[in-house]
Amino acid sequence: MNIYSKKQKWKFALLMMAVLIGMSSLVFTNRLVTKLSKEERKSVELWAEANRQLSKPGNDQDISFIFEVIRKNKTIPVIMVDEEMTILAARNLDSLKSIIDKKALGPEVLERNLAYLYKQLEIMKSEHEPIEIVLMNGHKNIIYYKDSILLTQLFYYPFFQLGVIFLFILVAYLAFSSSRRAEQNQVWVGMSKETAHQLGTPISSLLAWVEYMKEENTNQEMLLEVEKDVQRLETITERFSKIGSAPVLVRTNIVEVINSSIAYLKTRTSKKVNYQVNYDHIDEILVPINQALFEWVIENLCKNAIDAMEGAGEIEISIQDNTQIVYVDIKDTGKGIPKTKFKTVFQPGYTTKQRGWGLGLSLSERIIETYHAGKIFVKSSDHETGTTFRIALRK
Repeated sequence: MNIYSKKQKWKFALLMMAVLIGMSSLVFTNRLVTKLSKEERKSVELWAEANRQLSKPGNDQDISFIFEVIRKNKTIPVIMVDEEMTILAARNLDSLKSIIDKKALGPEVLERNLAYLYKQLEIMKSEHEPIEIVLMNGHKNIIYYKDSILLTQLFYYPFFQLGVIFLFILVAYLAFSSSRRAEQNQVWVGMSKETAHQLGTPISSLLAWVEYMKEENTNQEMLLEVEKDVQRLETITERFSKIGSAPVLVRTNIVEVINSSIAYLKTRTSKKVNYQVNYDHIDEILVPINQALFEWVIENLCKNAIDAMEGAGEIEISIQDNTQIVYVDIKDTGKGIPKTKFKTVFQPGYTTKQRGWGLGLSLSERIIETYHAGKIFVKSSDHETGTTFRIALRK
């Protein structure tokens, strides 16, 4: 299991924990809302009964209790209408807009208040079944109501709580990731610089041996290849020494750099790999780059392409000069990358090989995007035609 897979499992575990907490809260609150909703209906039914009792003619019983029941409904919005749907009374809505006294209001205000109340009435019809009050004369009044503000807030509370939980986990995860990334960066920078330092001594020794072999008239062709490899070691040492510090960018002919990288790779890879460089017959395209690091990116992409093709196939490098931007496309005839993995392949530790640390593409992304202010991404990929990586650099 690679590092990226482990990270994905931790992400999934955090997500499931948030969902579990949120769902538990949702179920508990939903039960509470249902119970409170039943209690509110009982309160409205009691309020309706109190109004019915109050409407009885010649009611000689003590009506102080009835008035107390009506008065105590301070939270549940209700509207009472007659059989013709004429609004008779409203309670616990906007106090100013609930007044329908024709004597106290002008016609414009009355019309506006009635429009507000009828709008509220439509909302109430959609929420709960009405409660009917049968009067002594055979007519009836109808009471509509909707959930109180407290019940509405309680209904939405678990969703708010779930959002807070997700936000907390997101912030915690980002902080944790940032901390780990910074720690990993320090380790990688330290390892890179230490590697560069350790390589210095044997490279100096090898250079001395090359000079000695020249004096001894050793096979010149073999000596030339050894010298190239020693120079390559020097280049690799320079690359490692530059990690963690801002490299110097110099306007360089990118065509020449790519041709040089491919020429080196040709002598060190299988004869079954065919390289092709297309640059529209433009011999010079100047781009500000750090040559040692940019060559590293080209090599990483080509080596990944060779792995994808299992050591046999075609690698095509195309260079396009678009005035302000230069595009470098590296296309292979390998097995392709699933679309879901287009961004994942640049994650540190992601690899499909049995050997390797999965740092090649991650380092390439850092070199292009952090050090060269460019972009590198998977332009296209298909299991039949292969994969194309694109590098975009500002001129």
